Amino acid sequence: MSRALIAILRGIRPEEAEPVAGALLSAGISRIEVPLNSPDPFLSLERMVRAFGAAGSFGSGTVLAPADVSRVAAAGGTFVVSPNCDPSVIAATKAAGLGSYPGVFTATECFSALGAGADALKIFPADLMGPPGIKALRAVLPPEVPIYAVGGASAGTFGAWRAAGASGFGIGSALYKPGMAAEAVGRNAAALVAAFDESSDR
Repeated sequence: MSRALIAILRGIRPEEAEPVAGALLSAGISRIEVPLNSPDPFLSLERMVRAFGAAGSFGSGTVLAPADVSRVAAAGGTFVVSPNCDPSVIAATKAAGLGSYPGVFTATECFSALGAGADALKIFPADLMGPPGIKALRAVLPPEVPIYAVGGASAGTFGAWRAAGASGFGIGSALYKPGMAAEAVGRNAAALVAAFDESSDR
């Protein structure tokens, strides 16, 4: 089962990559993002892909330049996440055959991203918009476009976000903090998965 949950592992180190990714996959989170402002992010991505490539989807976040997209592809990544809407990054991502998840906040940014070829939209920072903002955007966006709320969503609020139209979530510090043991990440992931599945049943 592929859940619309993306684990954001900001600050992860290469030596943590395999055990943390394994814990996430075991708990039921199969989409894993290594932000580029982490130590040696491409090495961490390569190690995850080499160890678990067939079991999940791995990509990079905080991708700000087209030149970095080719490095994500070379490391085996399958998607690119950005905090902003940069048509040149989106174009490079699609040219490389990767999934494009740019960060957006306004309707103008949403439609600019989709016009450039984005596959899904990352609402960031979602805590400033809140579920009412997601509901307003969902009313005008194509219904098939996945919307990920990133920043502020938690296990206790998944239901409200999804009722407003969010498809899924990117989860960072509620899931992983630098140096956290893989076992602790796995426990956090299991709790988030249970809450996500419960919100799906409502």
